[in-house]
Amino acid sequence: MEKYIIVLLIIPIIGFLISLILPKTNEKWLARTAFLTTGINLLCAFFFSGYWLFNKRIAVNYREVTLYQDEGFNFFIDLYFDGTTAVFLLVGALLSFLVVRFSSIYLHRESGYKRYFNNILFFYLGYIVVVLAGNFETLFIGWEILGLSSFLLIAFYRLRYLPVKNAIKVFSIYRLGDIGMLLAMWMSHHLWHENITFKALHNYDLVHEQLSSHSEVGIFISIMLLLAAAAKSAQFPFTTWLPRAMEGPTPSSAIFYGALSVHMGAFLLLRTHPFWEQQTSIVILIILVGFITALLGHYMSSVQTTIKGKIAYSSSSQIGLIFIEIALGLEWLALIHFAGNAFLRSYQLLISPSVVSYLIKEQFFTFQKGKETRQLSRYEHLKKAFYLLSLKEWYLENLVFRFVFKPLKRIRSLIAFITIRTVFWILIPLYVLGMYMAYFDENSYTLFKYYLAVATLLIAFLFVAKSYNERSSARLAWTLSVFAHFFIDLSITFNDHLNLKEAGIYLSGILVSGIIGFACLQIIHQREGKSIGLNRFHGLITKYPNLGIVFLLSVLGVAGFPITSSFLGEDLVLTHIQEDQWILAILFASTFIVNGIAVIRIYARLFLGHTNNTFQLKKDLTI
Repeated sequence: MEKYIIVLLIIPIIGFLISLILPKTNEKWLARTAFLTTGINLLCAFFFSGYWLFNKRIAVNYREVTLYQDEGFNFFIDLYFDGTTAVFLLVGALLSFLVVRFSSIYLHRESGYKRYFNNILFFYLGYIVVVLAGNFETLFIGWEILGLSSFLLIAFYRLRYLPVKNAIKVFSIYRLGDIGMLLAMWMSHHLWHENITFKALHNYDLVHEQLSSHSEVGIFISIMLLLAAAAKSAQFPFTTWLPRAMEGPTPSSAIFYGALSVHMGAFLLLRTHPFWEQQTSIVILIILVGFITALLGHYMSSVQTTIKGKIAYSSSSQIGLIFIEIALGLEWLALIHFAGNAFLRSYQLLISPSVVSYLIKEQFFTFQKGKETRQLSRYEHLKKAFYLLSLKEWYLENLVFRFVFKPLKRIRSLIAFITIRTVFWILIPLYVLGMYMAYFDENSYTLFKYYLAVATLLIAFLFVAKSYNERSSARLAWTLSVFAHFFIDLSITFNDHLNLKEAGIYLSGILVSGIIGFACLQIIHQREGKSIGLNRFHGLITKYPNLGIVFLLSVLGVAGFPITSSFLGEDLVLTHIQEDQWILAILFASTFIVNGIAVIRIYARLFLGHTNNTFQLKKDLTI
């Protein structure tokens, strides 16, 4: 019976693929495909949940397929079904079913009707992968799908400046959380010497034995998991991205940022609870994060001028309370709280346009300052100060920008000398020399191989920092993003001799995607008759829709998204970084994540946002 759990995963895959081949003018079958996909999956979810209940609530673990196996490394897809899975699966399937039905009418005759349902089914697939995941590798596949589908749905109105800008912001925060996931996976490999399954984490003796002798490692993994969870669930200090994500259609906001996607951080903590519950410092830290978010979310919600902003911060505040419940070991209370919050926020967001319409007269009023003669108490002064700070969102967005993105921008002046000519005449020969040393002259660097690995990886990081900051040339930014992966490979080869087979798995997807992406940029350069810069949004999707799709797929390949072997290669590369090589691991994760932000930014700047071509804009809006 356990093997039939794969049906829950196959149905969304089939539904998504069918939606891709349907013509965009056939609204009826696009809606029916999404309706049947979510409906059938809902019935299957009820069936498997019933089976789990009548089977004495015994957790089901099913190892589906091994993608790659080598000495000391095994990448396999693992599925897991328990009470947490049942609740998230039923809530997700039911809400997706209802929102799909609502969307089929709400978005009638919308120019992006097909694109919307493609993205909704893509999101649903990622959600199912996450909640069914039995190990970190499987969960990370769904985690990445959720991040990409969020970007695409926030930027659904792709010719408007603000939705595209906010989509990049949200995607950037998601990628910061991915640093935590990558580093947690890296250290888990060294702690367990295998790809640990979530079922094995429920073995108290096994976990206690490992944490007793590796307490620092356990704390590091737990902090990284909390970083990933906080970024995904809009917890302190990442709270402010949630109202920015409301730029997409109202139904997608309801299912993403009111109900399902925003609770994935809580799901991650629930799934890994047996691991970190024995670490008192981590429990206290999670409670603090949840409490601060709940407090600040309450005040920020109170001063919002838009109904979506008020709902967003209210939802974030409730998730903060869910974090506290999880930390205190109240797992079933957290699951009930999740279900209630998800249904309530979805309902509030779906009816928000009607509420605004009904209460439109309440927005027009005259304010008369009351005569206040008494002196305010200290409590009242403090309360007003809290509200004033809440109007500025407690400067949380500035905090993240100052400590994360501003240092990247400061690097711009240090690497201003890098051009296309520099890459081909200096950096490529340098890379060839490094390859010769790594594979044919190993004895020449044995004594200082770690420092050589760090230096090479630092060069790769400078490449992606330059790509992230590049304004004048899209081709230069793209070339640097692709070339950075080759220096990452060279760095790990210096460190632990990555063999040619492993290097091929990692670089093959990067090379193909890089060549295709550069060809797309070259075509644009020839057709436009000028070099396209990244100092503004060009909105070229109206002129080159097919080229935009091809370039987006190339972006996903270079970013290490699970459509090429590079996704497998990134996990494989991590195993060649030893547990005491913290600097190398952090540099690798940071380089990989910033590279993903840089290439998505290239795509958004070229193909999305405002367009100056009025004819093309009118044509796109009438499609």
